[in-house]
Parts: sequence; structure tokens; C-alpha cells
Amino acid sequence: MSIWGKILGGAAGFAIGGPLGALLGASMGHAVDSGVVSSTSSDGASSTRKITFTIGVIALSAKMAKADGQVTDDEVAAFKQVFEIPPHEVKNVSRVFSLAQQDTAGYEAYAKQIAKLFGDAPNVLEDLLGALFYIAKADGVVHPGELEYLENVATIFGFENECWESLKALHLGPDKASPYTVLGVKPDISNDELKKTYRDLIKENHPDRLIAEGMPEEFIQVANDRLAAINSAYDKIEKLRGL
Repeated sequence: MSIWGKILGGAAGFAIGGPLGALLGASMGHAVDSGVVSSTSSDGASSTRKITFTIGVIALSAKMAKADGQVTDDEVAAFKQVFEIPPHEVKNVSRVFSLAQQDTAGYEAYAKQIAKLFGDAPNVLEDLLGALFYIAKADGVVHPGELEYLENVATIFGFENECWESLKALHLGPDKASPYTVLGVKPDISNDELKKTYRDLIKENHPDRLIAEGMPEEFIQVANDRLAAINSAYDKIEKLRGL
């Protein structure tokens, strides 16, 4: 069963507290006791991570779409495109998306809950941010309010200063900015260190590893896009250095 079917059909075993649990309970039409939704299954911990990630993506995407004061059709379409929602689940996912937009809980609460669960998997959090960047760019303009939103979420996730600049360059830079910035390294890095950094990035962002760390397979296109950007940046540096 797909992650959407598990969540919206209530078939998976999980226990999610806090604002994300409350949002999920409301979307399923169930009463939520202290913001916790739970049942039983054989893959409890794994299901909890994947379901929390998925609901977190929906909630933060919904808040992202409102960061500039209005939700455009392009932004909603971008959300549905990047997360490969099966046609028969679009209506249900749209319901969760709409509830998150109306929810009085601030996006900070959602971001903190996700950051706590995935503190051991920063590459998963980077790809979640990548999805938010994609939605922000969908209408052709990244509003200052959206950029502020993205930076605040990045800070909650633990990405500050140079790491934030690297992420911003990766998604918003003119020409994807400097390939060195995309890889998060300085232009004077040695060839050996450059190769090591590149190998580490490829390993950390491999789809199989991300799935093992809690990213549902339905979201893997986001990871593939990031991997492509890393490879492209490294190829550019190779040509610049004649490697």
C-alpha cells in the first residue's frame, strides 16, 4: 500500500503527537486525544517516521503557499506534481492540504516536530526544504515573505549561515550559482578534499539511504533532483580544474 493509502485509509500503525498528529486526526475525521493518532502494526517506528514526514511536508507546503499572502493554482499544482500523488488520492491529499492552510498552528510548530524526529537525518530535511523551494518558485516569483519563511524553516532544521546560503544558491541562484556553493565548499578546496566531499554527498543523498532514514518512496523525485544538482556542480568544477 502506498504511503497515501496508509495515512488516509488509517491502515498503518503509528503514533504521532503534537500539531501534526492533530492535523492528521482532523483530516481522518477521528477524535484526537491530546494530539495523538495511533494504532498497531508490525513496522511501527518506520511507519511513524514516514507518516510524520509526509504529513509534515503537506503542512509546511500548505503554509509555504500562503507565505506571500495568496495561494496560486501554480503552487498547488507544483505540490501535486513534485510528490507524485496517485490520481485516486488527490482529493484526499487536497483535503489535508486545505486543513493545514486553515489550521491556526504556526508553521514553526510543524517544523520543530519534524526537526526533532529527523535530527539524525539532515539530508532528509534538506530534501524537504528543496520541495518547499520548488513550490515557492512555481508562480515565477519568490516573494520576500516566502524567502523569509524558507530561511526560518531552515534555521529550525539546523541549517544556518553557509549551509543556508548553499541551499539558497542550489535552488535560487542565477545559473544555480557557483558550483562550489552548491557543494557547500570553498573555491580554494584541494582536489582531494573536493573528491571526498563529492563522494560523501553522493552517499548521503542516495535514494536508498533516504528511504531507509524515513523518506517515503513517493517523495524520492525530490532526492533525485538534488542528486542531479550535486553531479552537475561537480562536473562543472571538474571542467574548470581540468580534472
